[in-house]
Amino acid sequence: MKKIGDYTARGIVSETETEAGLPQKIPLFDGSFKTGYRVIGFRIWASSYGSSSTPDCIGKLSKNESGVTAAADFMRADDDNQIAWAASAGSADGGLGFAEQAVVDRDNLVVEDLYVYVRTTGTAGDAINYIIEMEKYSISDWQGALSMARDRSQE
Repeated sequence: MKKIGDYTARGIVSETETEAGLPQKIPLFDGSFKTGYRVIGFRIWASSYGSSSTPDCIGKLSKNESGVTAAADFMRADDDNQIAWAASAGSADGGLGFAEQAVVDRDNLVVEDLYVYVRTTGTAGDAINYIIEMEKYSISDWQGALSMARDRSQE
């Protein structure tokens, strides 16, 4: 693998979309098996600010769009399609909790698309911000095909 660049994706997603099975899709697949991305950072935080109701929120990145959305099983290290997990805590004074450390499985390679799922203690329809940092790699055809086959066998 040869690193060929960096890529950042950012946007918003809501718990309502997650519960409806409509996670935020990050389109990465370029039609070639020769490009892969490695997630190196993932952060989430609430979009509401300035009141004592700033919610706590959690999020995850998955390599498939049919991920677990139920609160009881939302963050699962035994699900090989989940590759990163993040949390952000609101505060009684209306602050934002940017200091929470995300957990990223460094042994990840994303050839197809990536999906952002979130849950919140606030209103389900409220927007939750996310930012994903990735390294872009040139890979061989067989590495890309093997990664895609492994992802599909785990769905």
